[in-house]
Amino acid sequence: MNATTLSHRELANAIRALSMDGVQKAKSGHPGAPMGMADIAEVLWRGFLKHNPSNPSWANRDRFVLSNGHGSMLIYSLLHLTGYDLSIDDLKNFRQLHSKTPGHPEYGYTAGIETTTGPLGQGIANAVGMAIAERTLAAQFNQPGHEIVDHYTYTFLGDGCLMEGVSHEVCSLAGTLKLGKLIAVYDDNGISIDGHVEGWFTDDTAKRFEAYGWHVIRGIDGHDATAIKTAIEQAQAVSDKPSLLMCKTVIGFGSPNKAGTHDCHGAPLGDAEIEATRKALGWNYPPFDIPQTYYAAWDGKTKGQQLEAQWNQRFAAYQKAYPELAQEFVRRTTGQLPQSWQHDAKAFVNKLQANPATIATRKASQNAIEDFAKLLPEFLGGSADLAPSNLTMWSGSKEILANPNGNYIHYGVREFGMSAIMNGIALHGGFIPYGATFLMFMEYARNAVRMAALMKIRTLFVYTHDSIGLGEDGPTHQPVEQIASLRLTPNVSTWRPCDQVESAIAWQYAIERHDGPTALIFSRQNLKQQERTPTQLDNVYRGGYVLKDCTGTPELILIATGSEVELAVEAYEQLSNNGKKVRVVSMPATDAFDKQDAAYKESVLPAAVTKRIAIEAGIADFWYKYVGLNGKVIGMTSFGESAPAELLFKEFGFTVENVIAQATALLK
Repeated sequence: MNATTLSHRELANAIRALSMDGVQKAKSGHPGAPMGMADIAEVLWRGFLKHNPSNPSWANRDRFVLSNGHGSMLIYSLLHLTGYDLSIDDLKNFRQLHSKTPGHPEYGYTAGIETTTGPLGQGIANAVGMAIAERTLAAQFNQPGHEIVDHYTYTFLGDGCLMEGVSHEVCSLAGTLKLGKLIAVYDDNGISIDGHVEGWFTDDTAKRFEAYGWHVIRGIDGHDATAIKTAIEQAQAVSDKPSLLMCKTVIGFGSPNKAGTHDCHGAPLGDAEIEATRKALGWNYPPFDIPQTYYAAWDGKTKGQQLEAQWNQRFAAYQKAYPELAQEFVRRTTGQLPQSWQHDAKAFVNKLQANPATIATRKASQNAIEDFAKLLPEFLGGSADLAPSNLTMWSGSKEILANPNGNYIHYGVREFGMSAIMNGIALHGGFIPYGATFLMFMEYARNAVRMAALMKIRTLFVYTHDSIGLGEDGPTHQPVEQIASLRLTPNVSTWRPCDQVESAIAWQYAIERHDGPTALIFSRQNLKQQERTPTQLDNVYRGGYVLKDCTGTPELILIATGSEVELAVEAYEQLSNNGKKVRVVSMPATDAFDKQDAAYKESVLPAAVTKRIAIEAGIADFWYKYVGLNGKVIGMTSFGESAPAELLFKEFGFTVENVIAQATALLK
């Protein structure tokens, strides 16, 4: 037997063998989906997918997303067989500590994994973002006769992804945006953990996606290579709609006693059943033993290198014809900021400090977007149906539906979908995505924010209407615990600035950060600009700094963020006039402050000064790490109420009088 005589089924059986062996050795995992989708994966990866295992980050590769990420042995088997840096020993180490094959695909662990797919539904959402990025990047860079951006986004998904609400949000938008290079393959096996899904999932999925505006191909036999090939070709021929390929499969295909049941969904098959499956499939090889003829047939390195070499020739011609565009393409797809960025950003901040304004920080945010977007064509903004309130549009905003060469997305009322799509855009490369909603509705998007933090990607989450200052809309819309929740999420940098200067620096920090997402939190109400020395201006970037001070060692430190900084400064002035030695610390980003060296943190919050008061119109408990047992927190310990903002601040103790009263009691 040689590589050219192996059938589609035999090649797919290599995936089945590796998947059931990996799960069995780990005594944990999901063998059913990889075994059921092996035939589809073989046709796609060997016949259609444009990729280069020797260079997994090739800019014009097709993107592949395993949205049903519990079937991770499928993608690990594919990466191993096609020649990525993933050895057979790595597959034997499935689900083990520090392995390159964790239980769900994890971005950054293994070459070839485009995104982390654990929570169901977010993989398809990421894929929508990647398809948006591909189309927009193509519109911005391709020229007649020079198509340097031209690739597909493929995603596998199952019943669980389709049941999750986020899939409705993102697939609806994908249809509206007519993302013709997005091809989703539905593993229609009728099984989830609880059993046959007909007891809880009877949607007419085809009609649902047709209603979204998708091209739907029904009734594909997911175990017939010819039918699968024909369906993919039909999907590629439709350029004005995303495609859904509905593939009927048998979960655990090949297992004589467990195929088609939930018994193989989320548990090892067991040694006896694996032996029976080997016989049923005609797979006469020991565990983890793949004959060289199979490797030769699966190898994707030679073809991948040829594909990239052809693209390199096209790009060389593009460079010759459009040298400036080519240079910009390389800069953006490698994630570099313009050479003049630092100088220009600092000049903008200095200009703001020299021209005080009392404005809402959401307006200050818009001003920063206006300035920075002119410097950063990679900005791809948006809002979840709140652009007039979030103030995320600027004079150069162009919506991508009407103009593929645009830079702004109207996401509609889809906070979760927006956030997960932005993650996909960030992962694709070439853009810095930002998207906005009210801070309260971060709750809908929380898991997408967590995934951005987990993957350490540069996604910018903009949240306005940041406190009980929202006023009459009441507690349903007033965020009190959300800022603390964001701060407690590892690797999220959370900024709540107090004026237009801190707002601009918060944006600068988020843009310059390459190792995680940033939450930018802005007020609805106007805030007075604070005076700063050049040193104080530089120290804003550190996340916390001394804004007002006394001579010598202070008796009391007031720590505040956002709208409460102005309150702290007013209290400081009265206390100072009464002979008290007080310091005000503005702390717009606690995580940035925590990363500073010990000497700097001591200079801002001296350990010897134990009398401290933190002031923030959010949940109080977070602040005890900074004020200690001897300190006080003026914060929220309940939900808000519906009333004008000024009455609410008084009701909950955010007044100069209360700060002074608390300070006086503490100093006694």
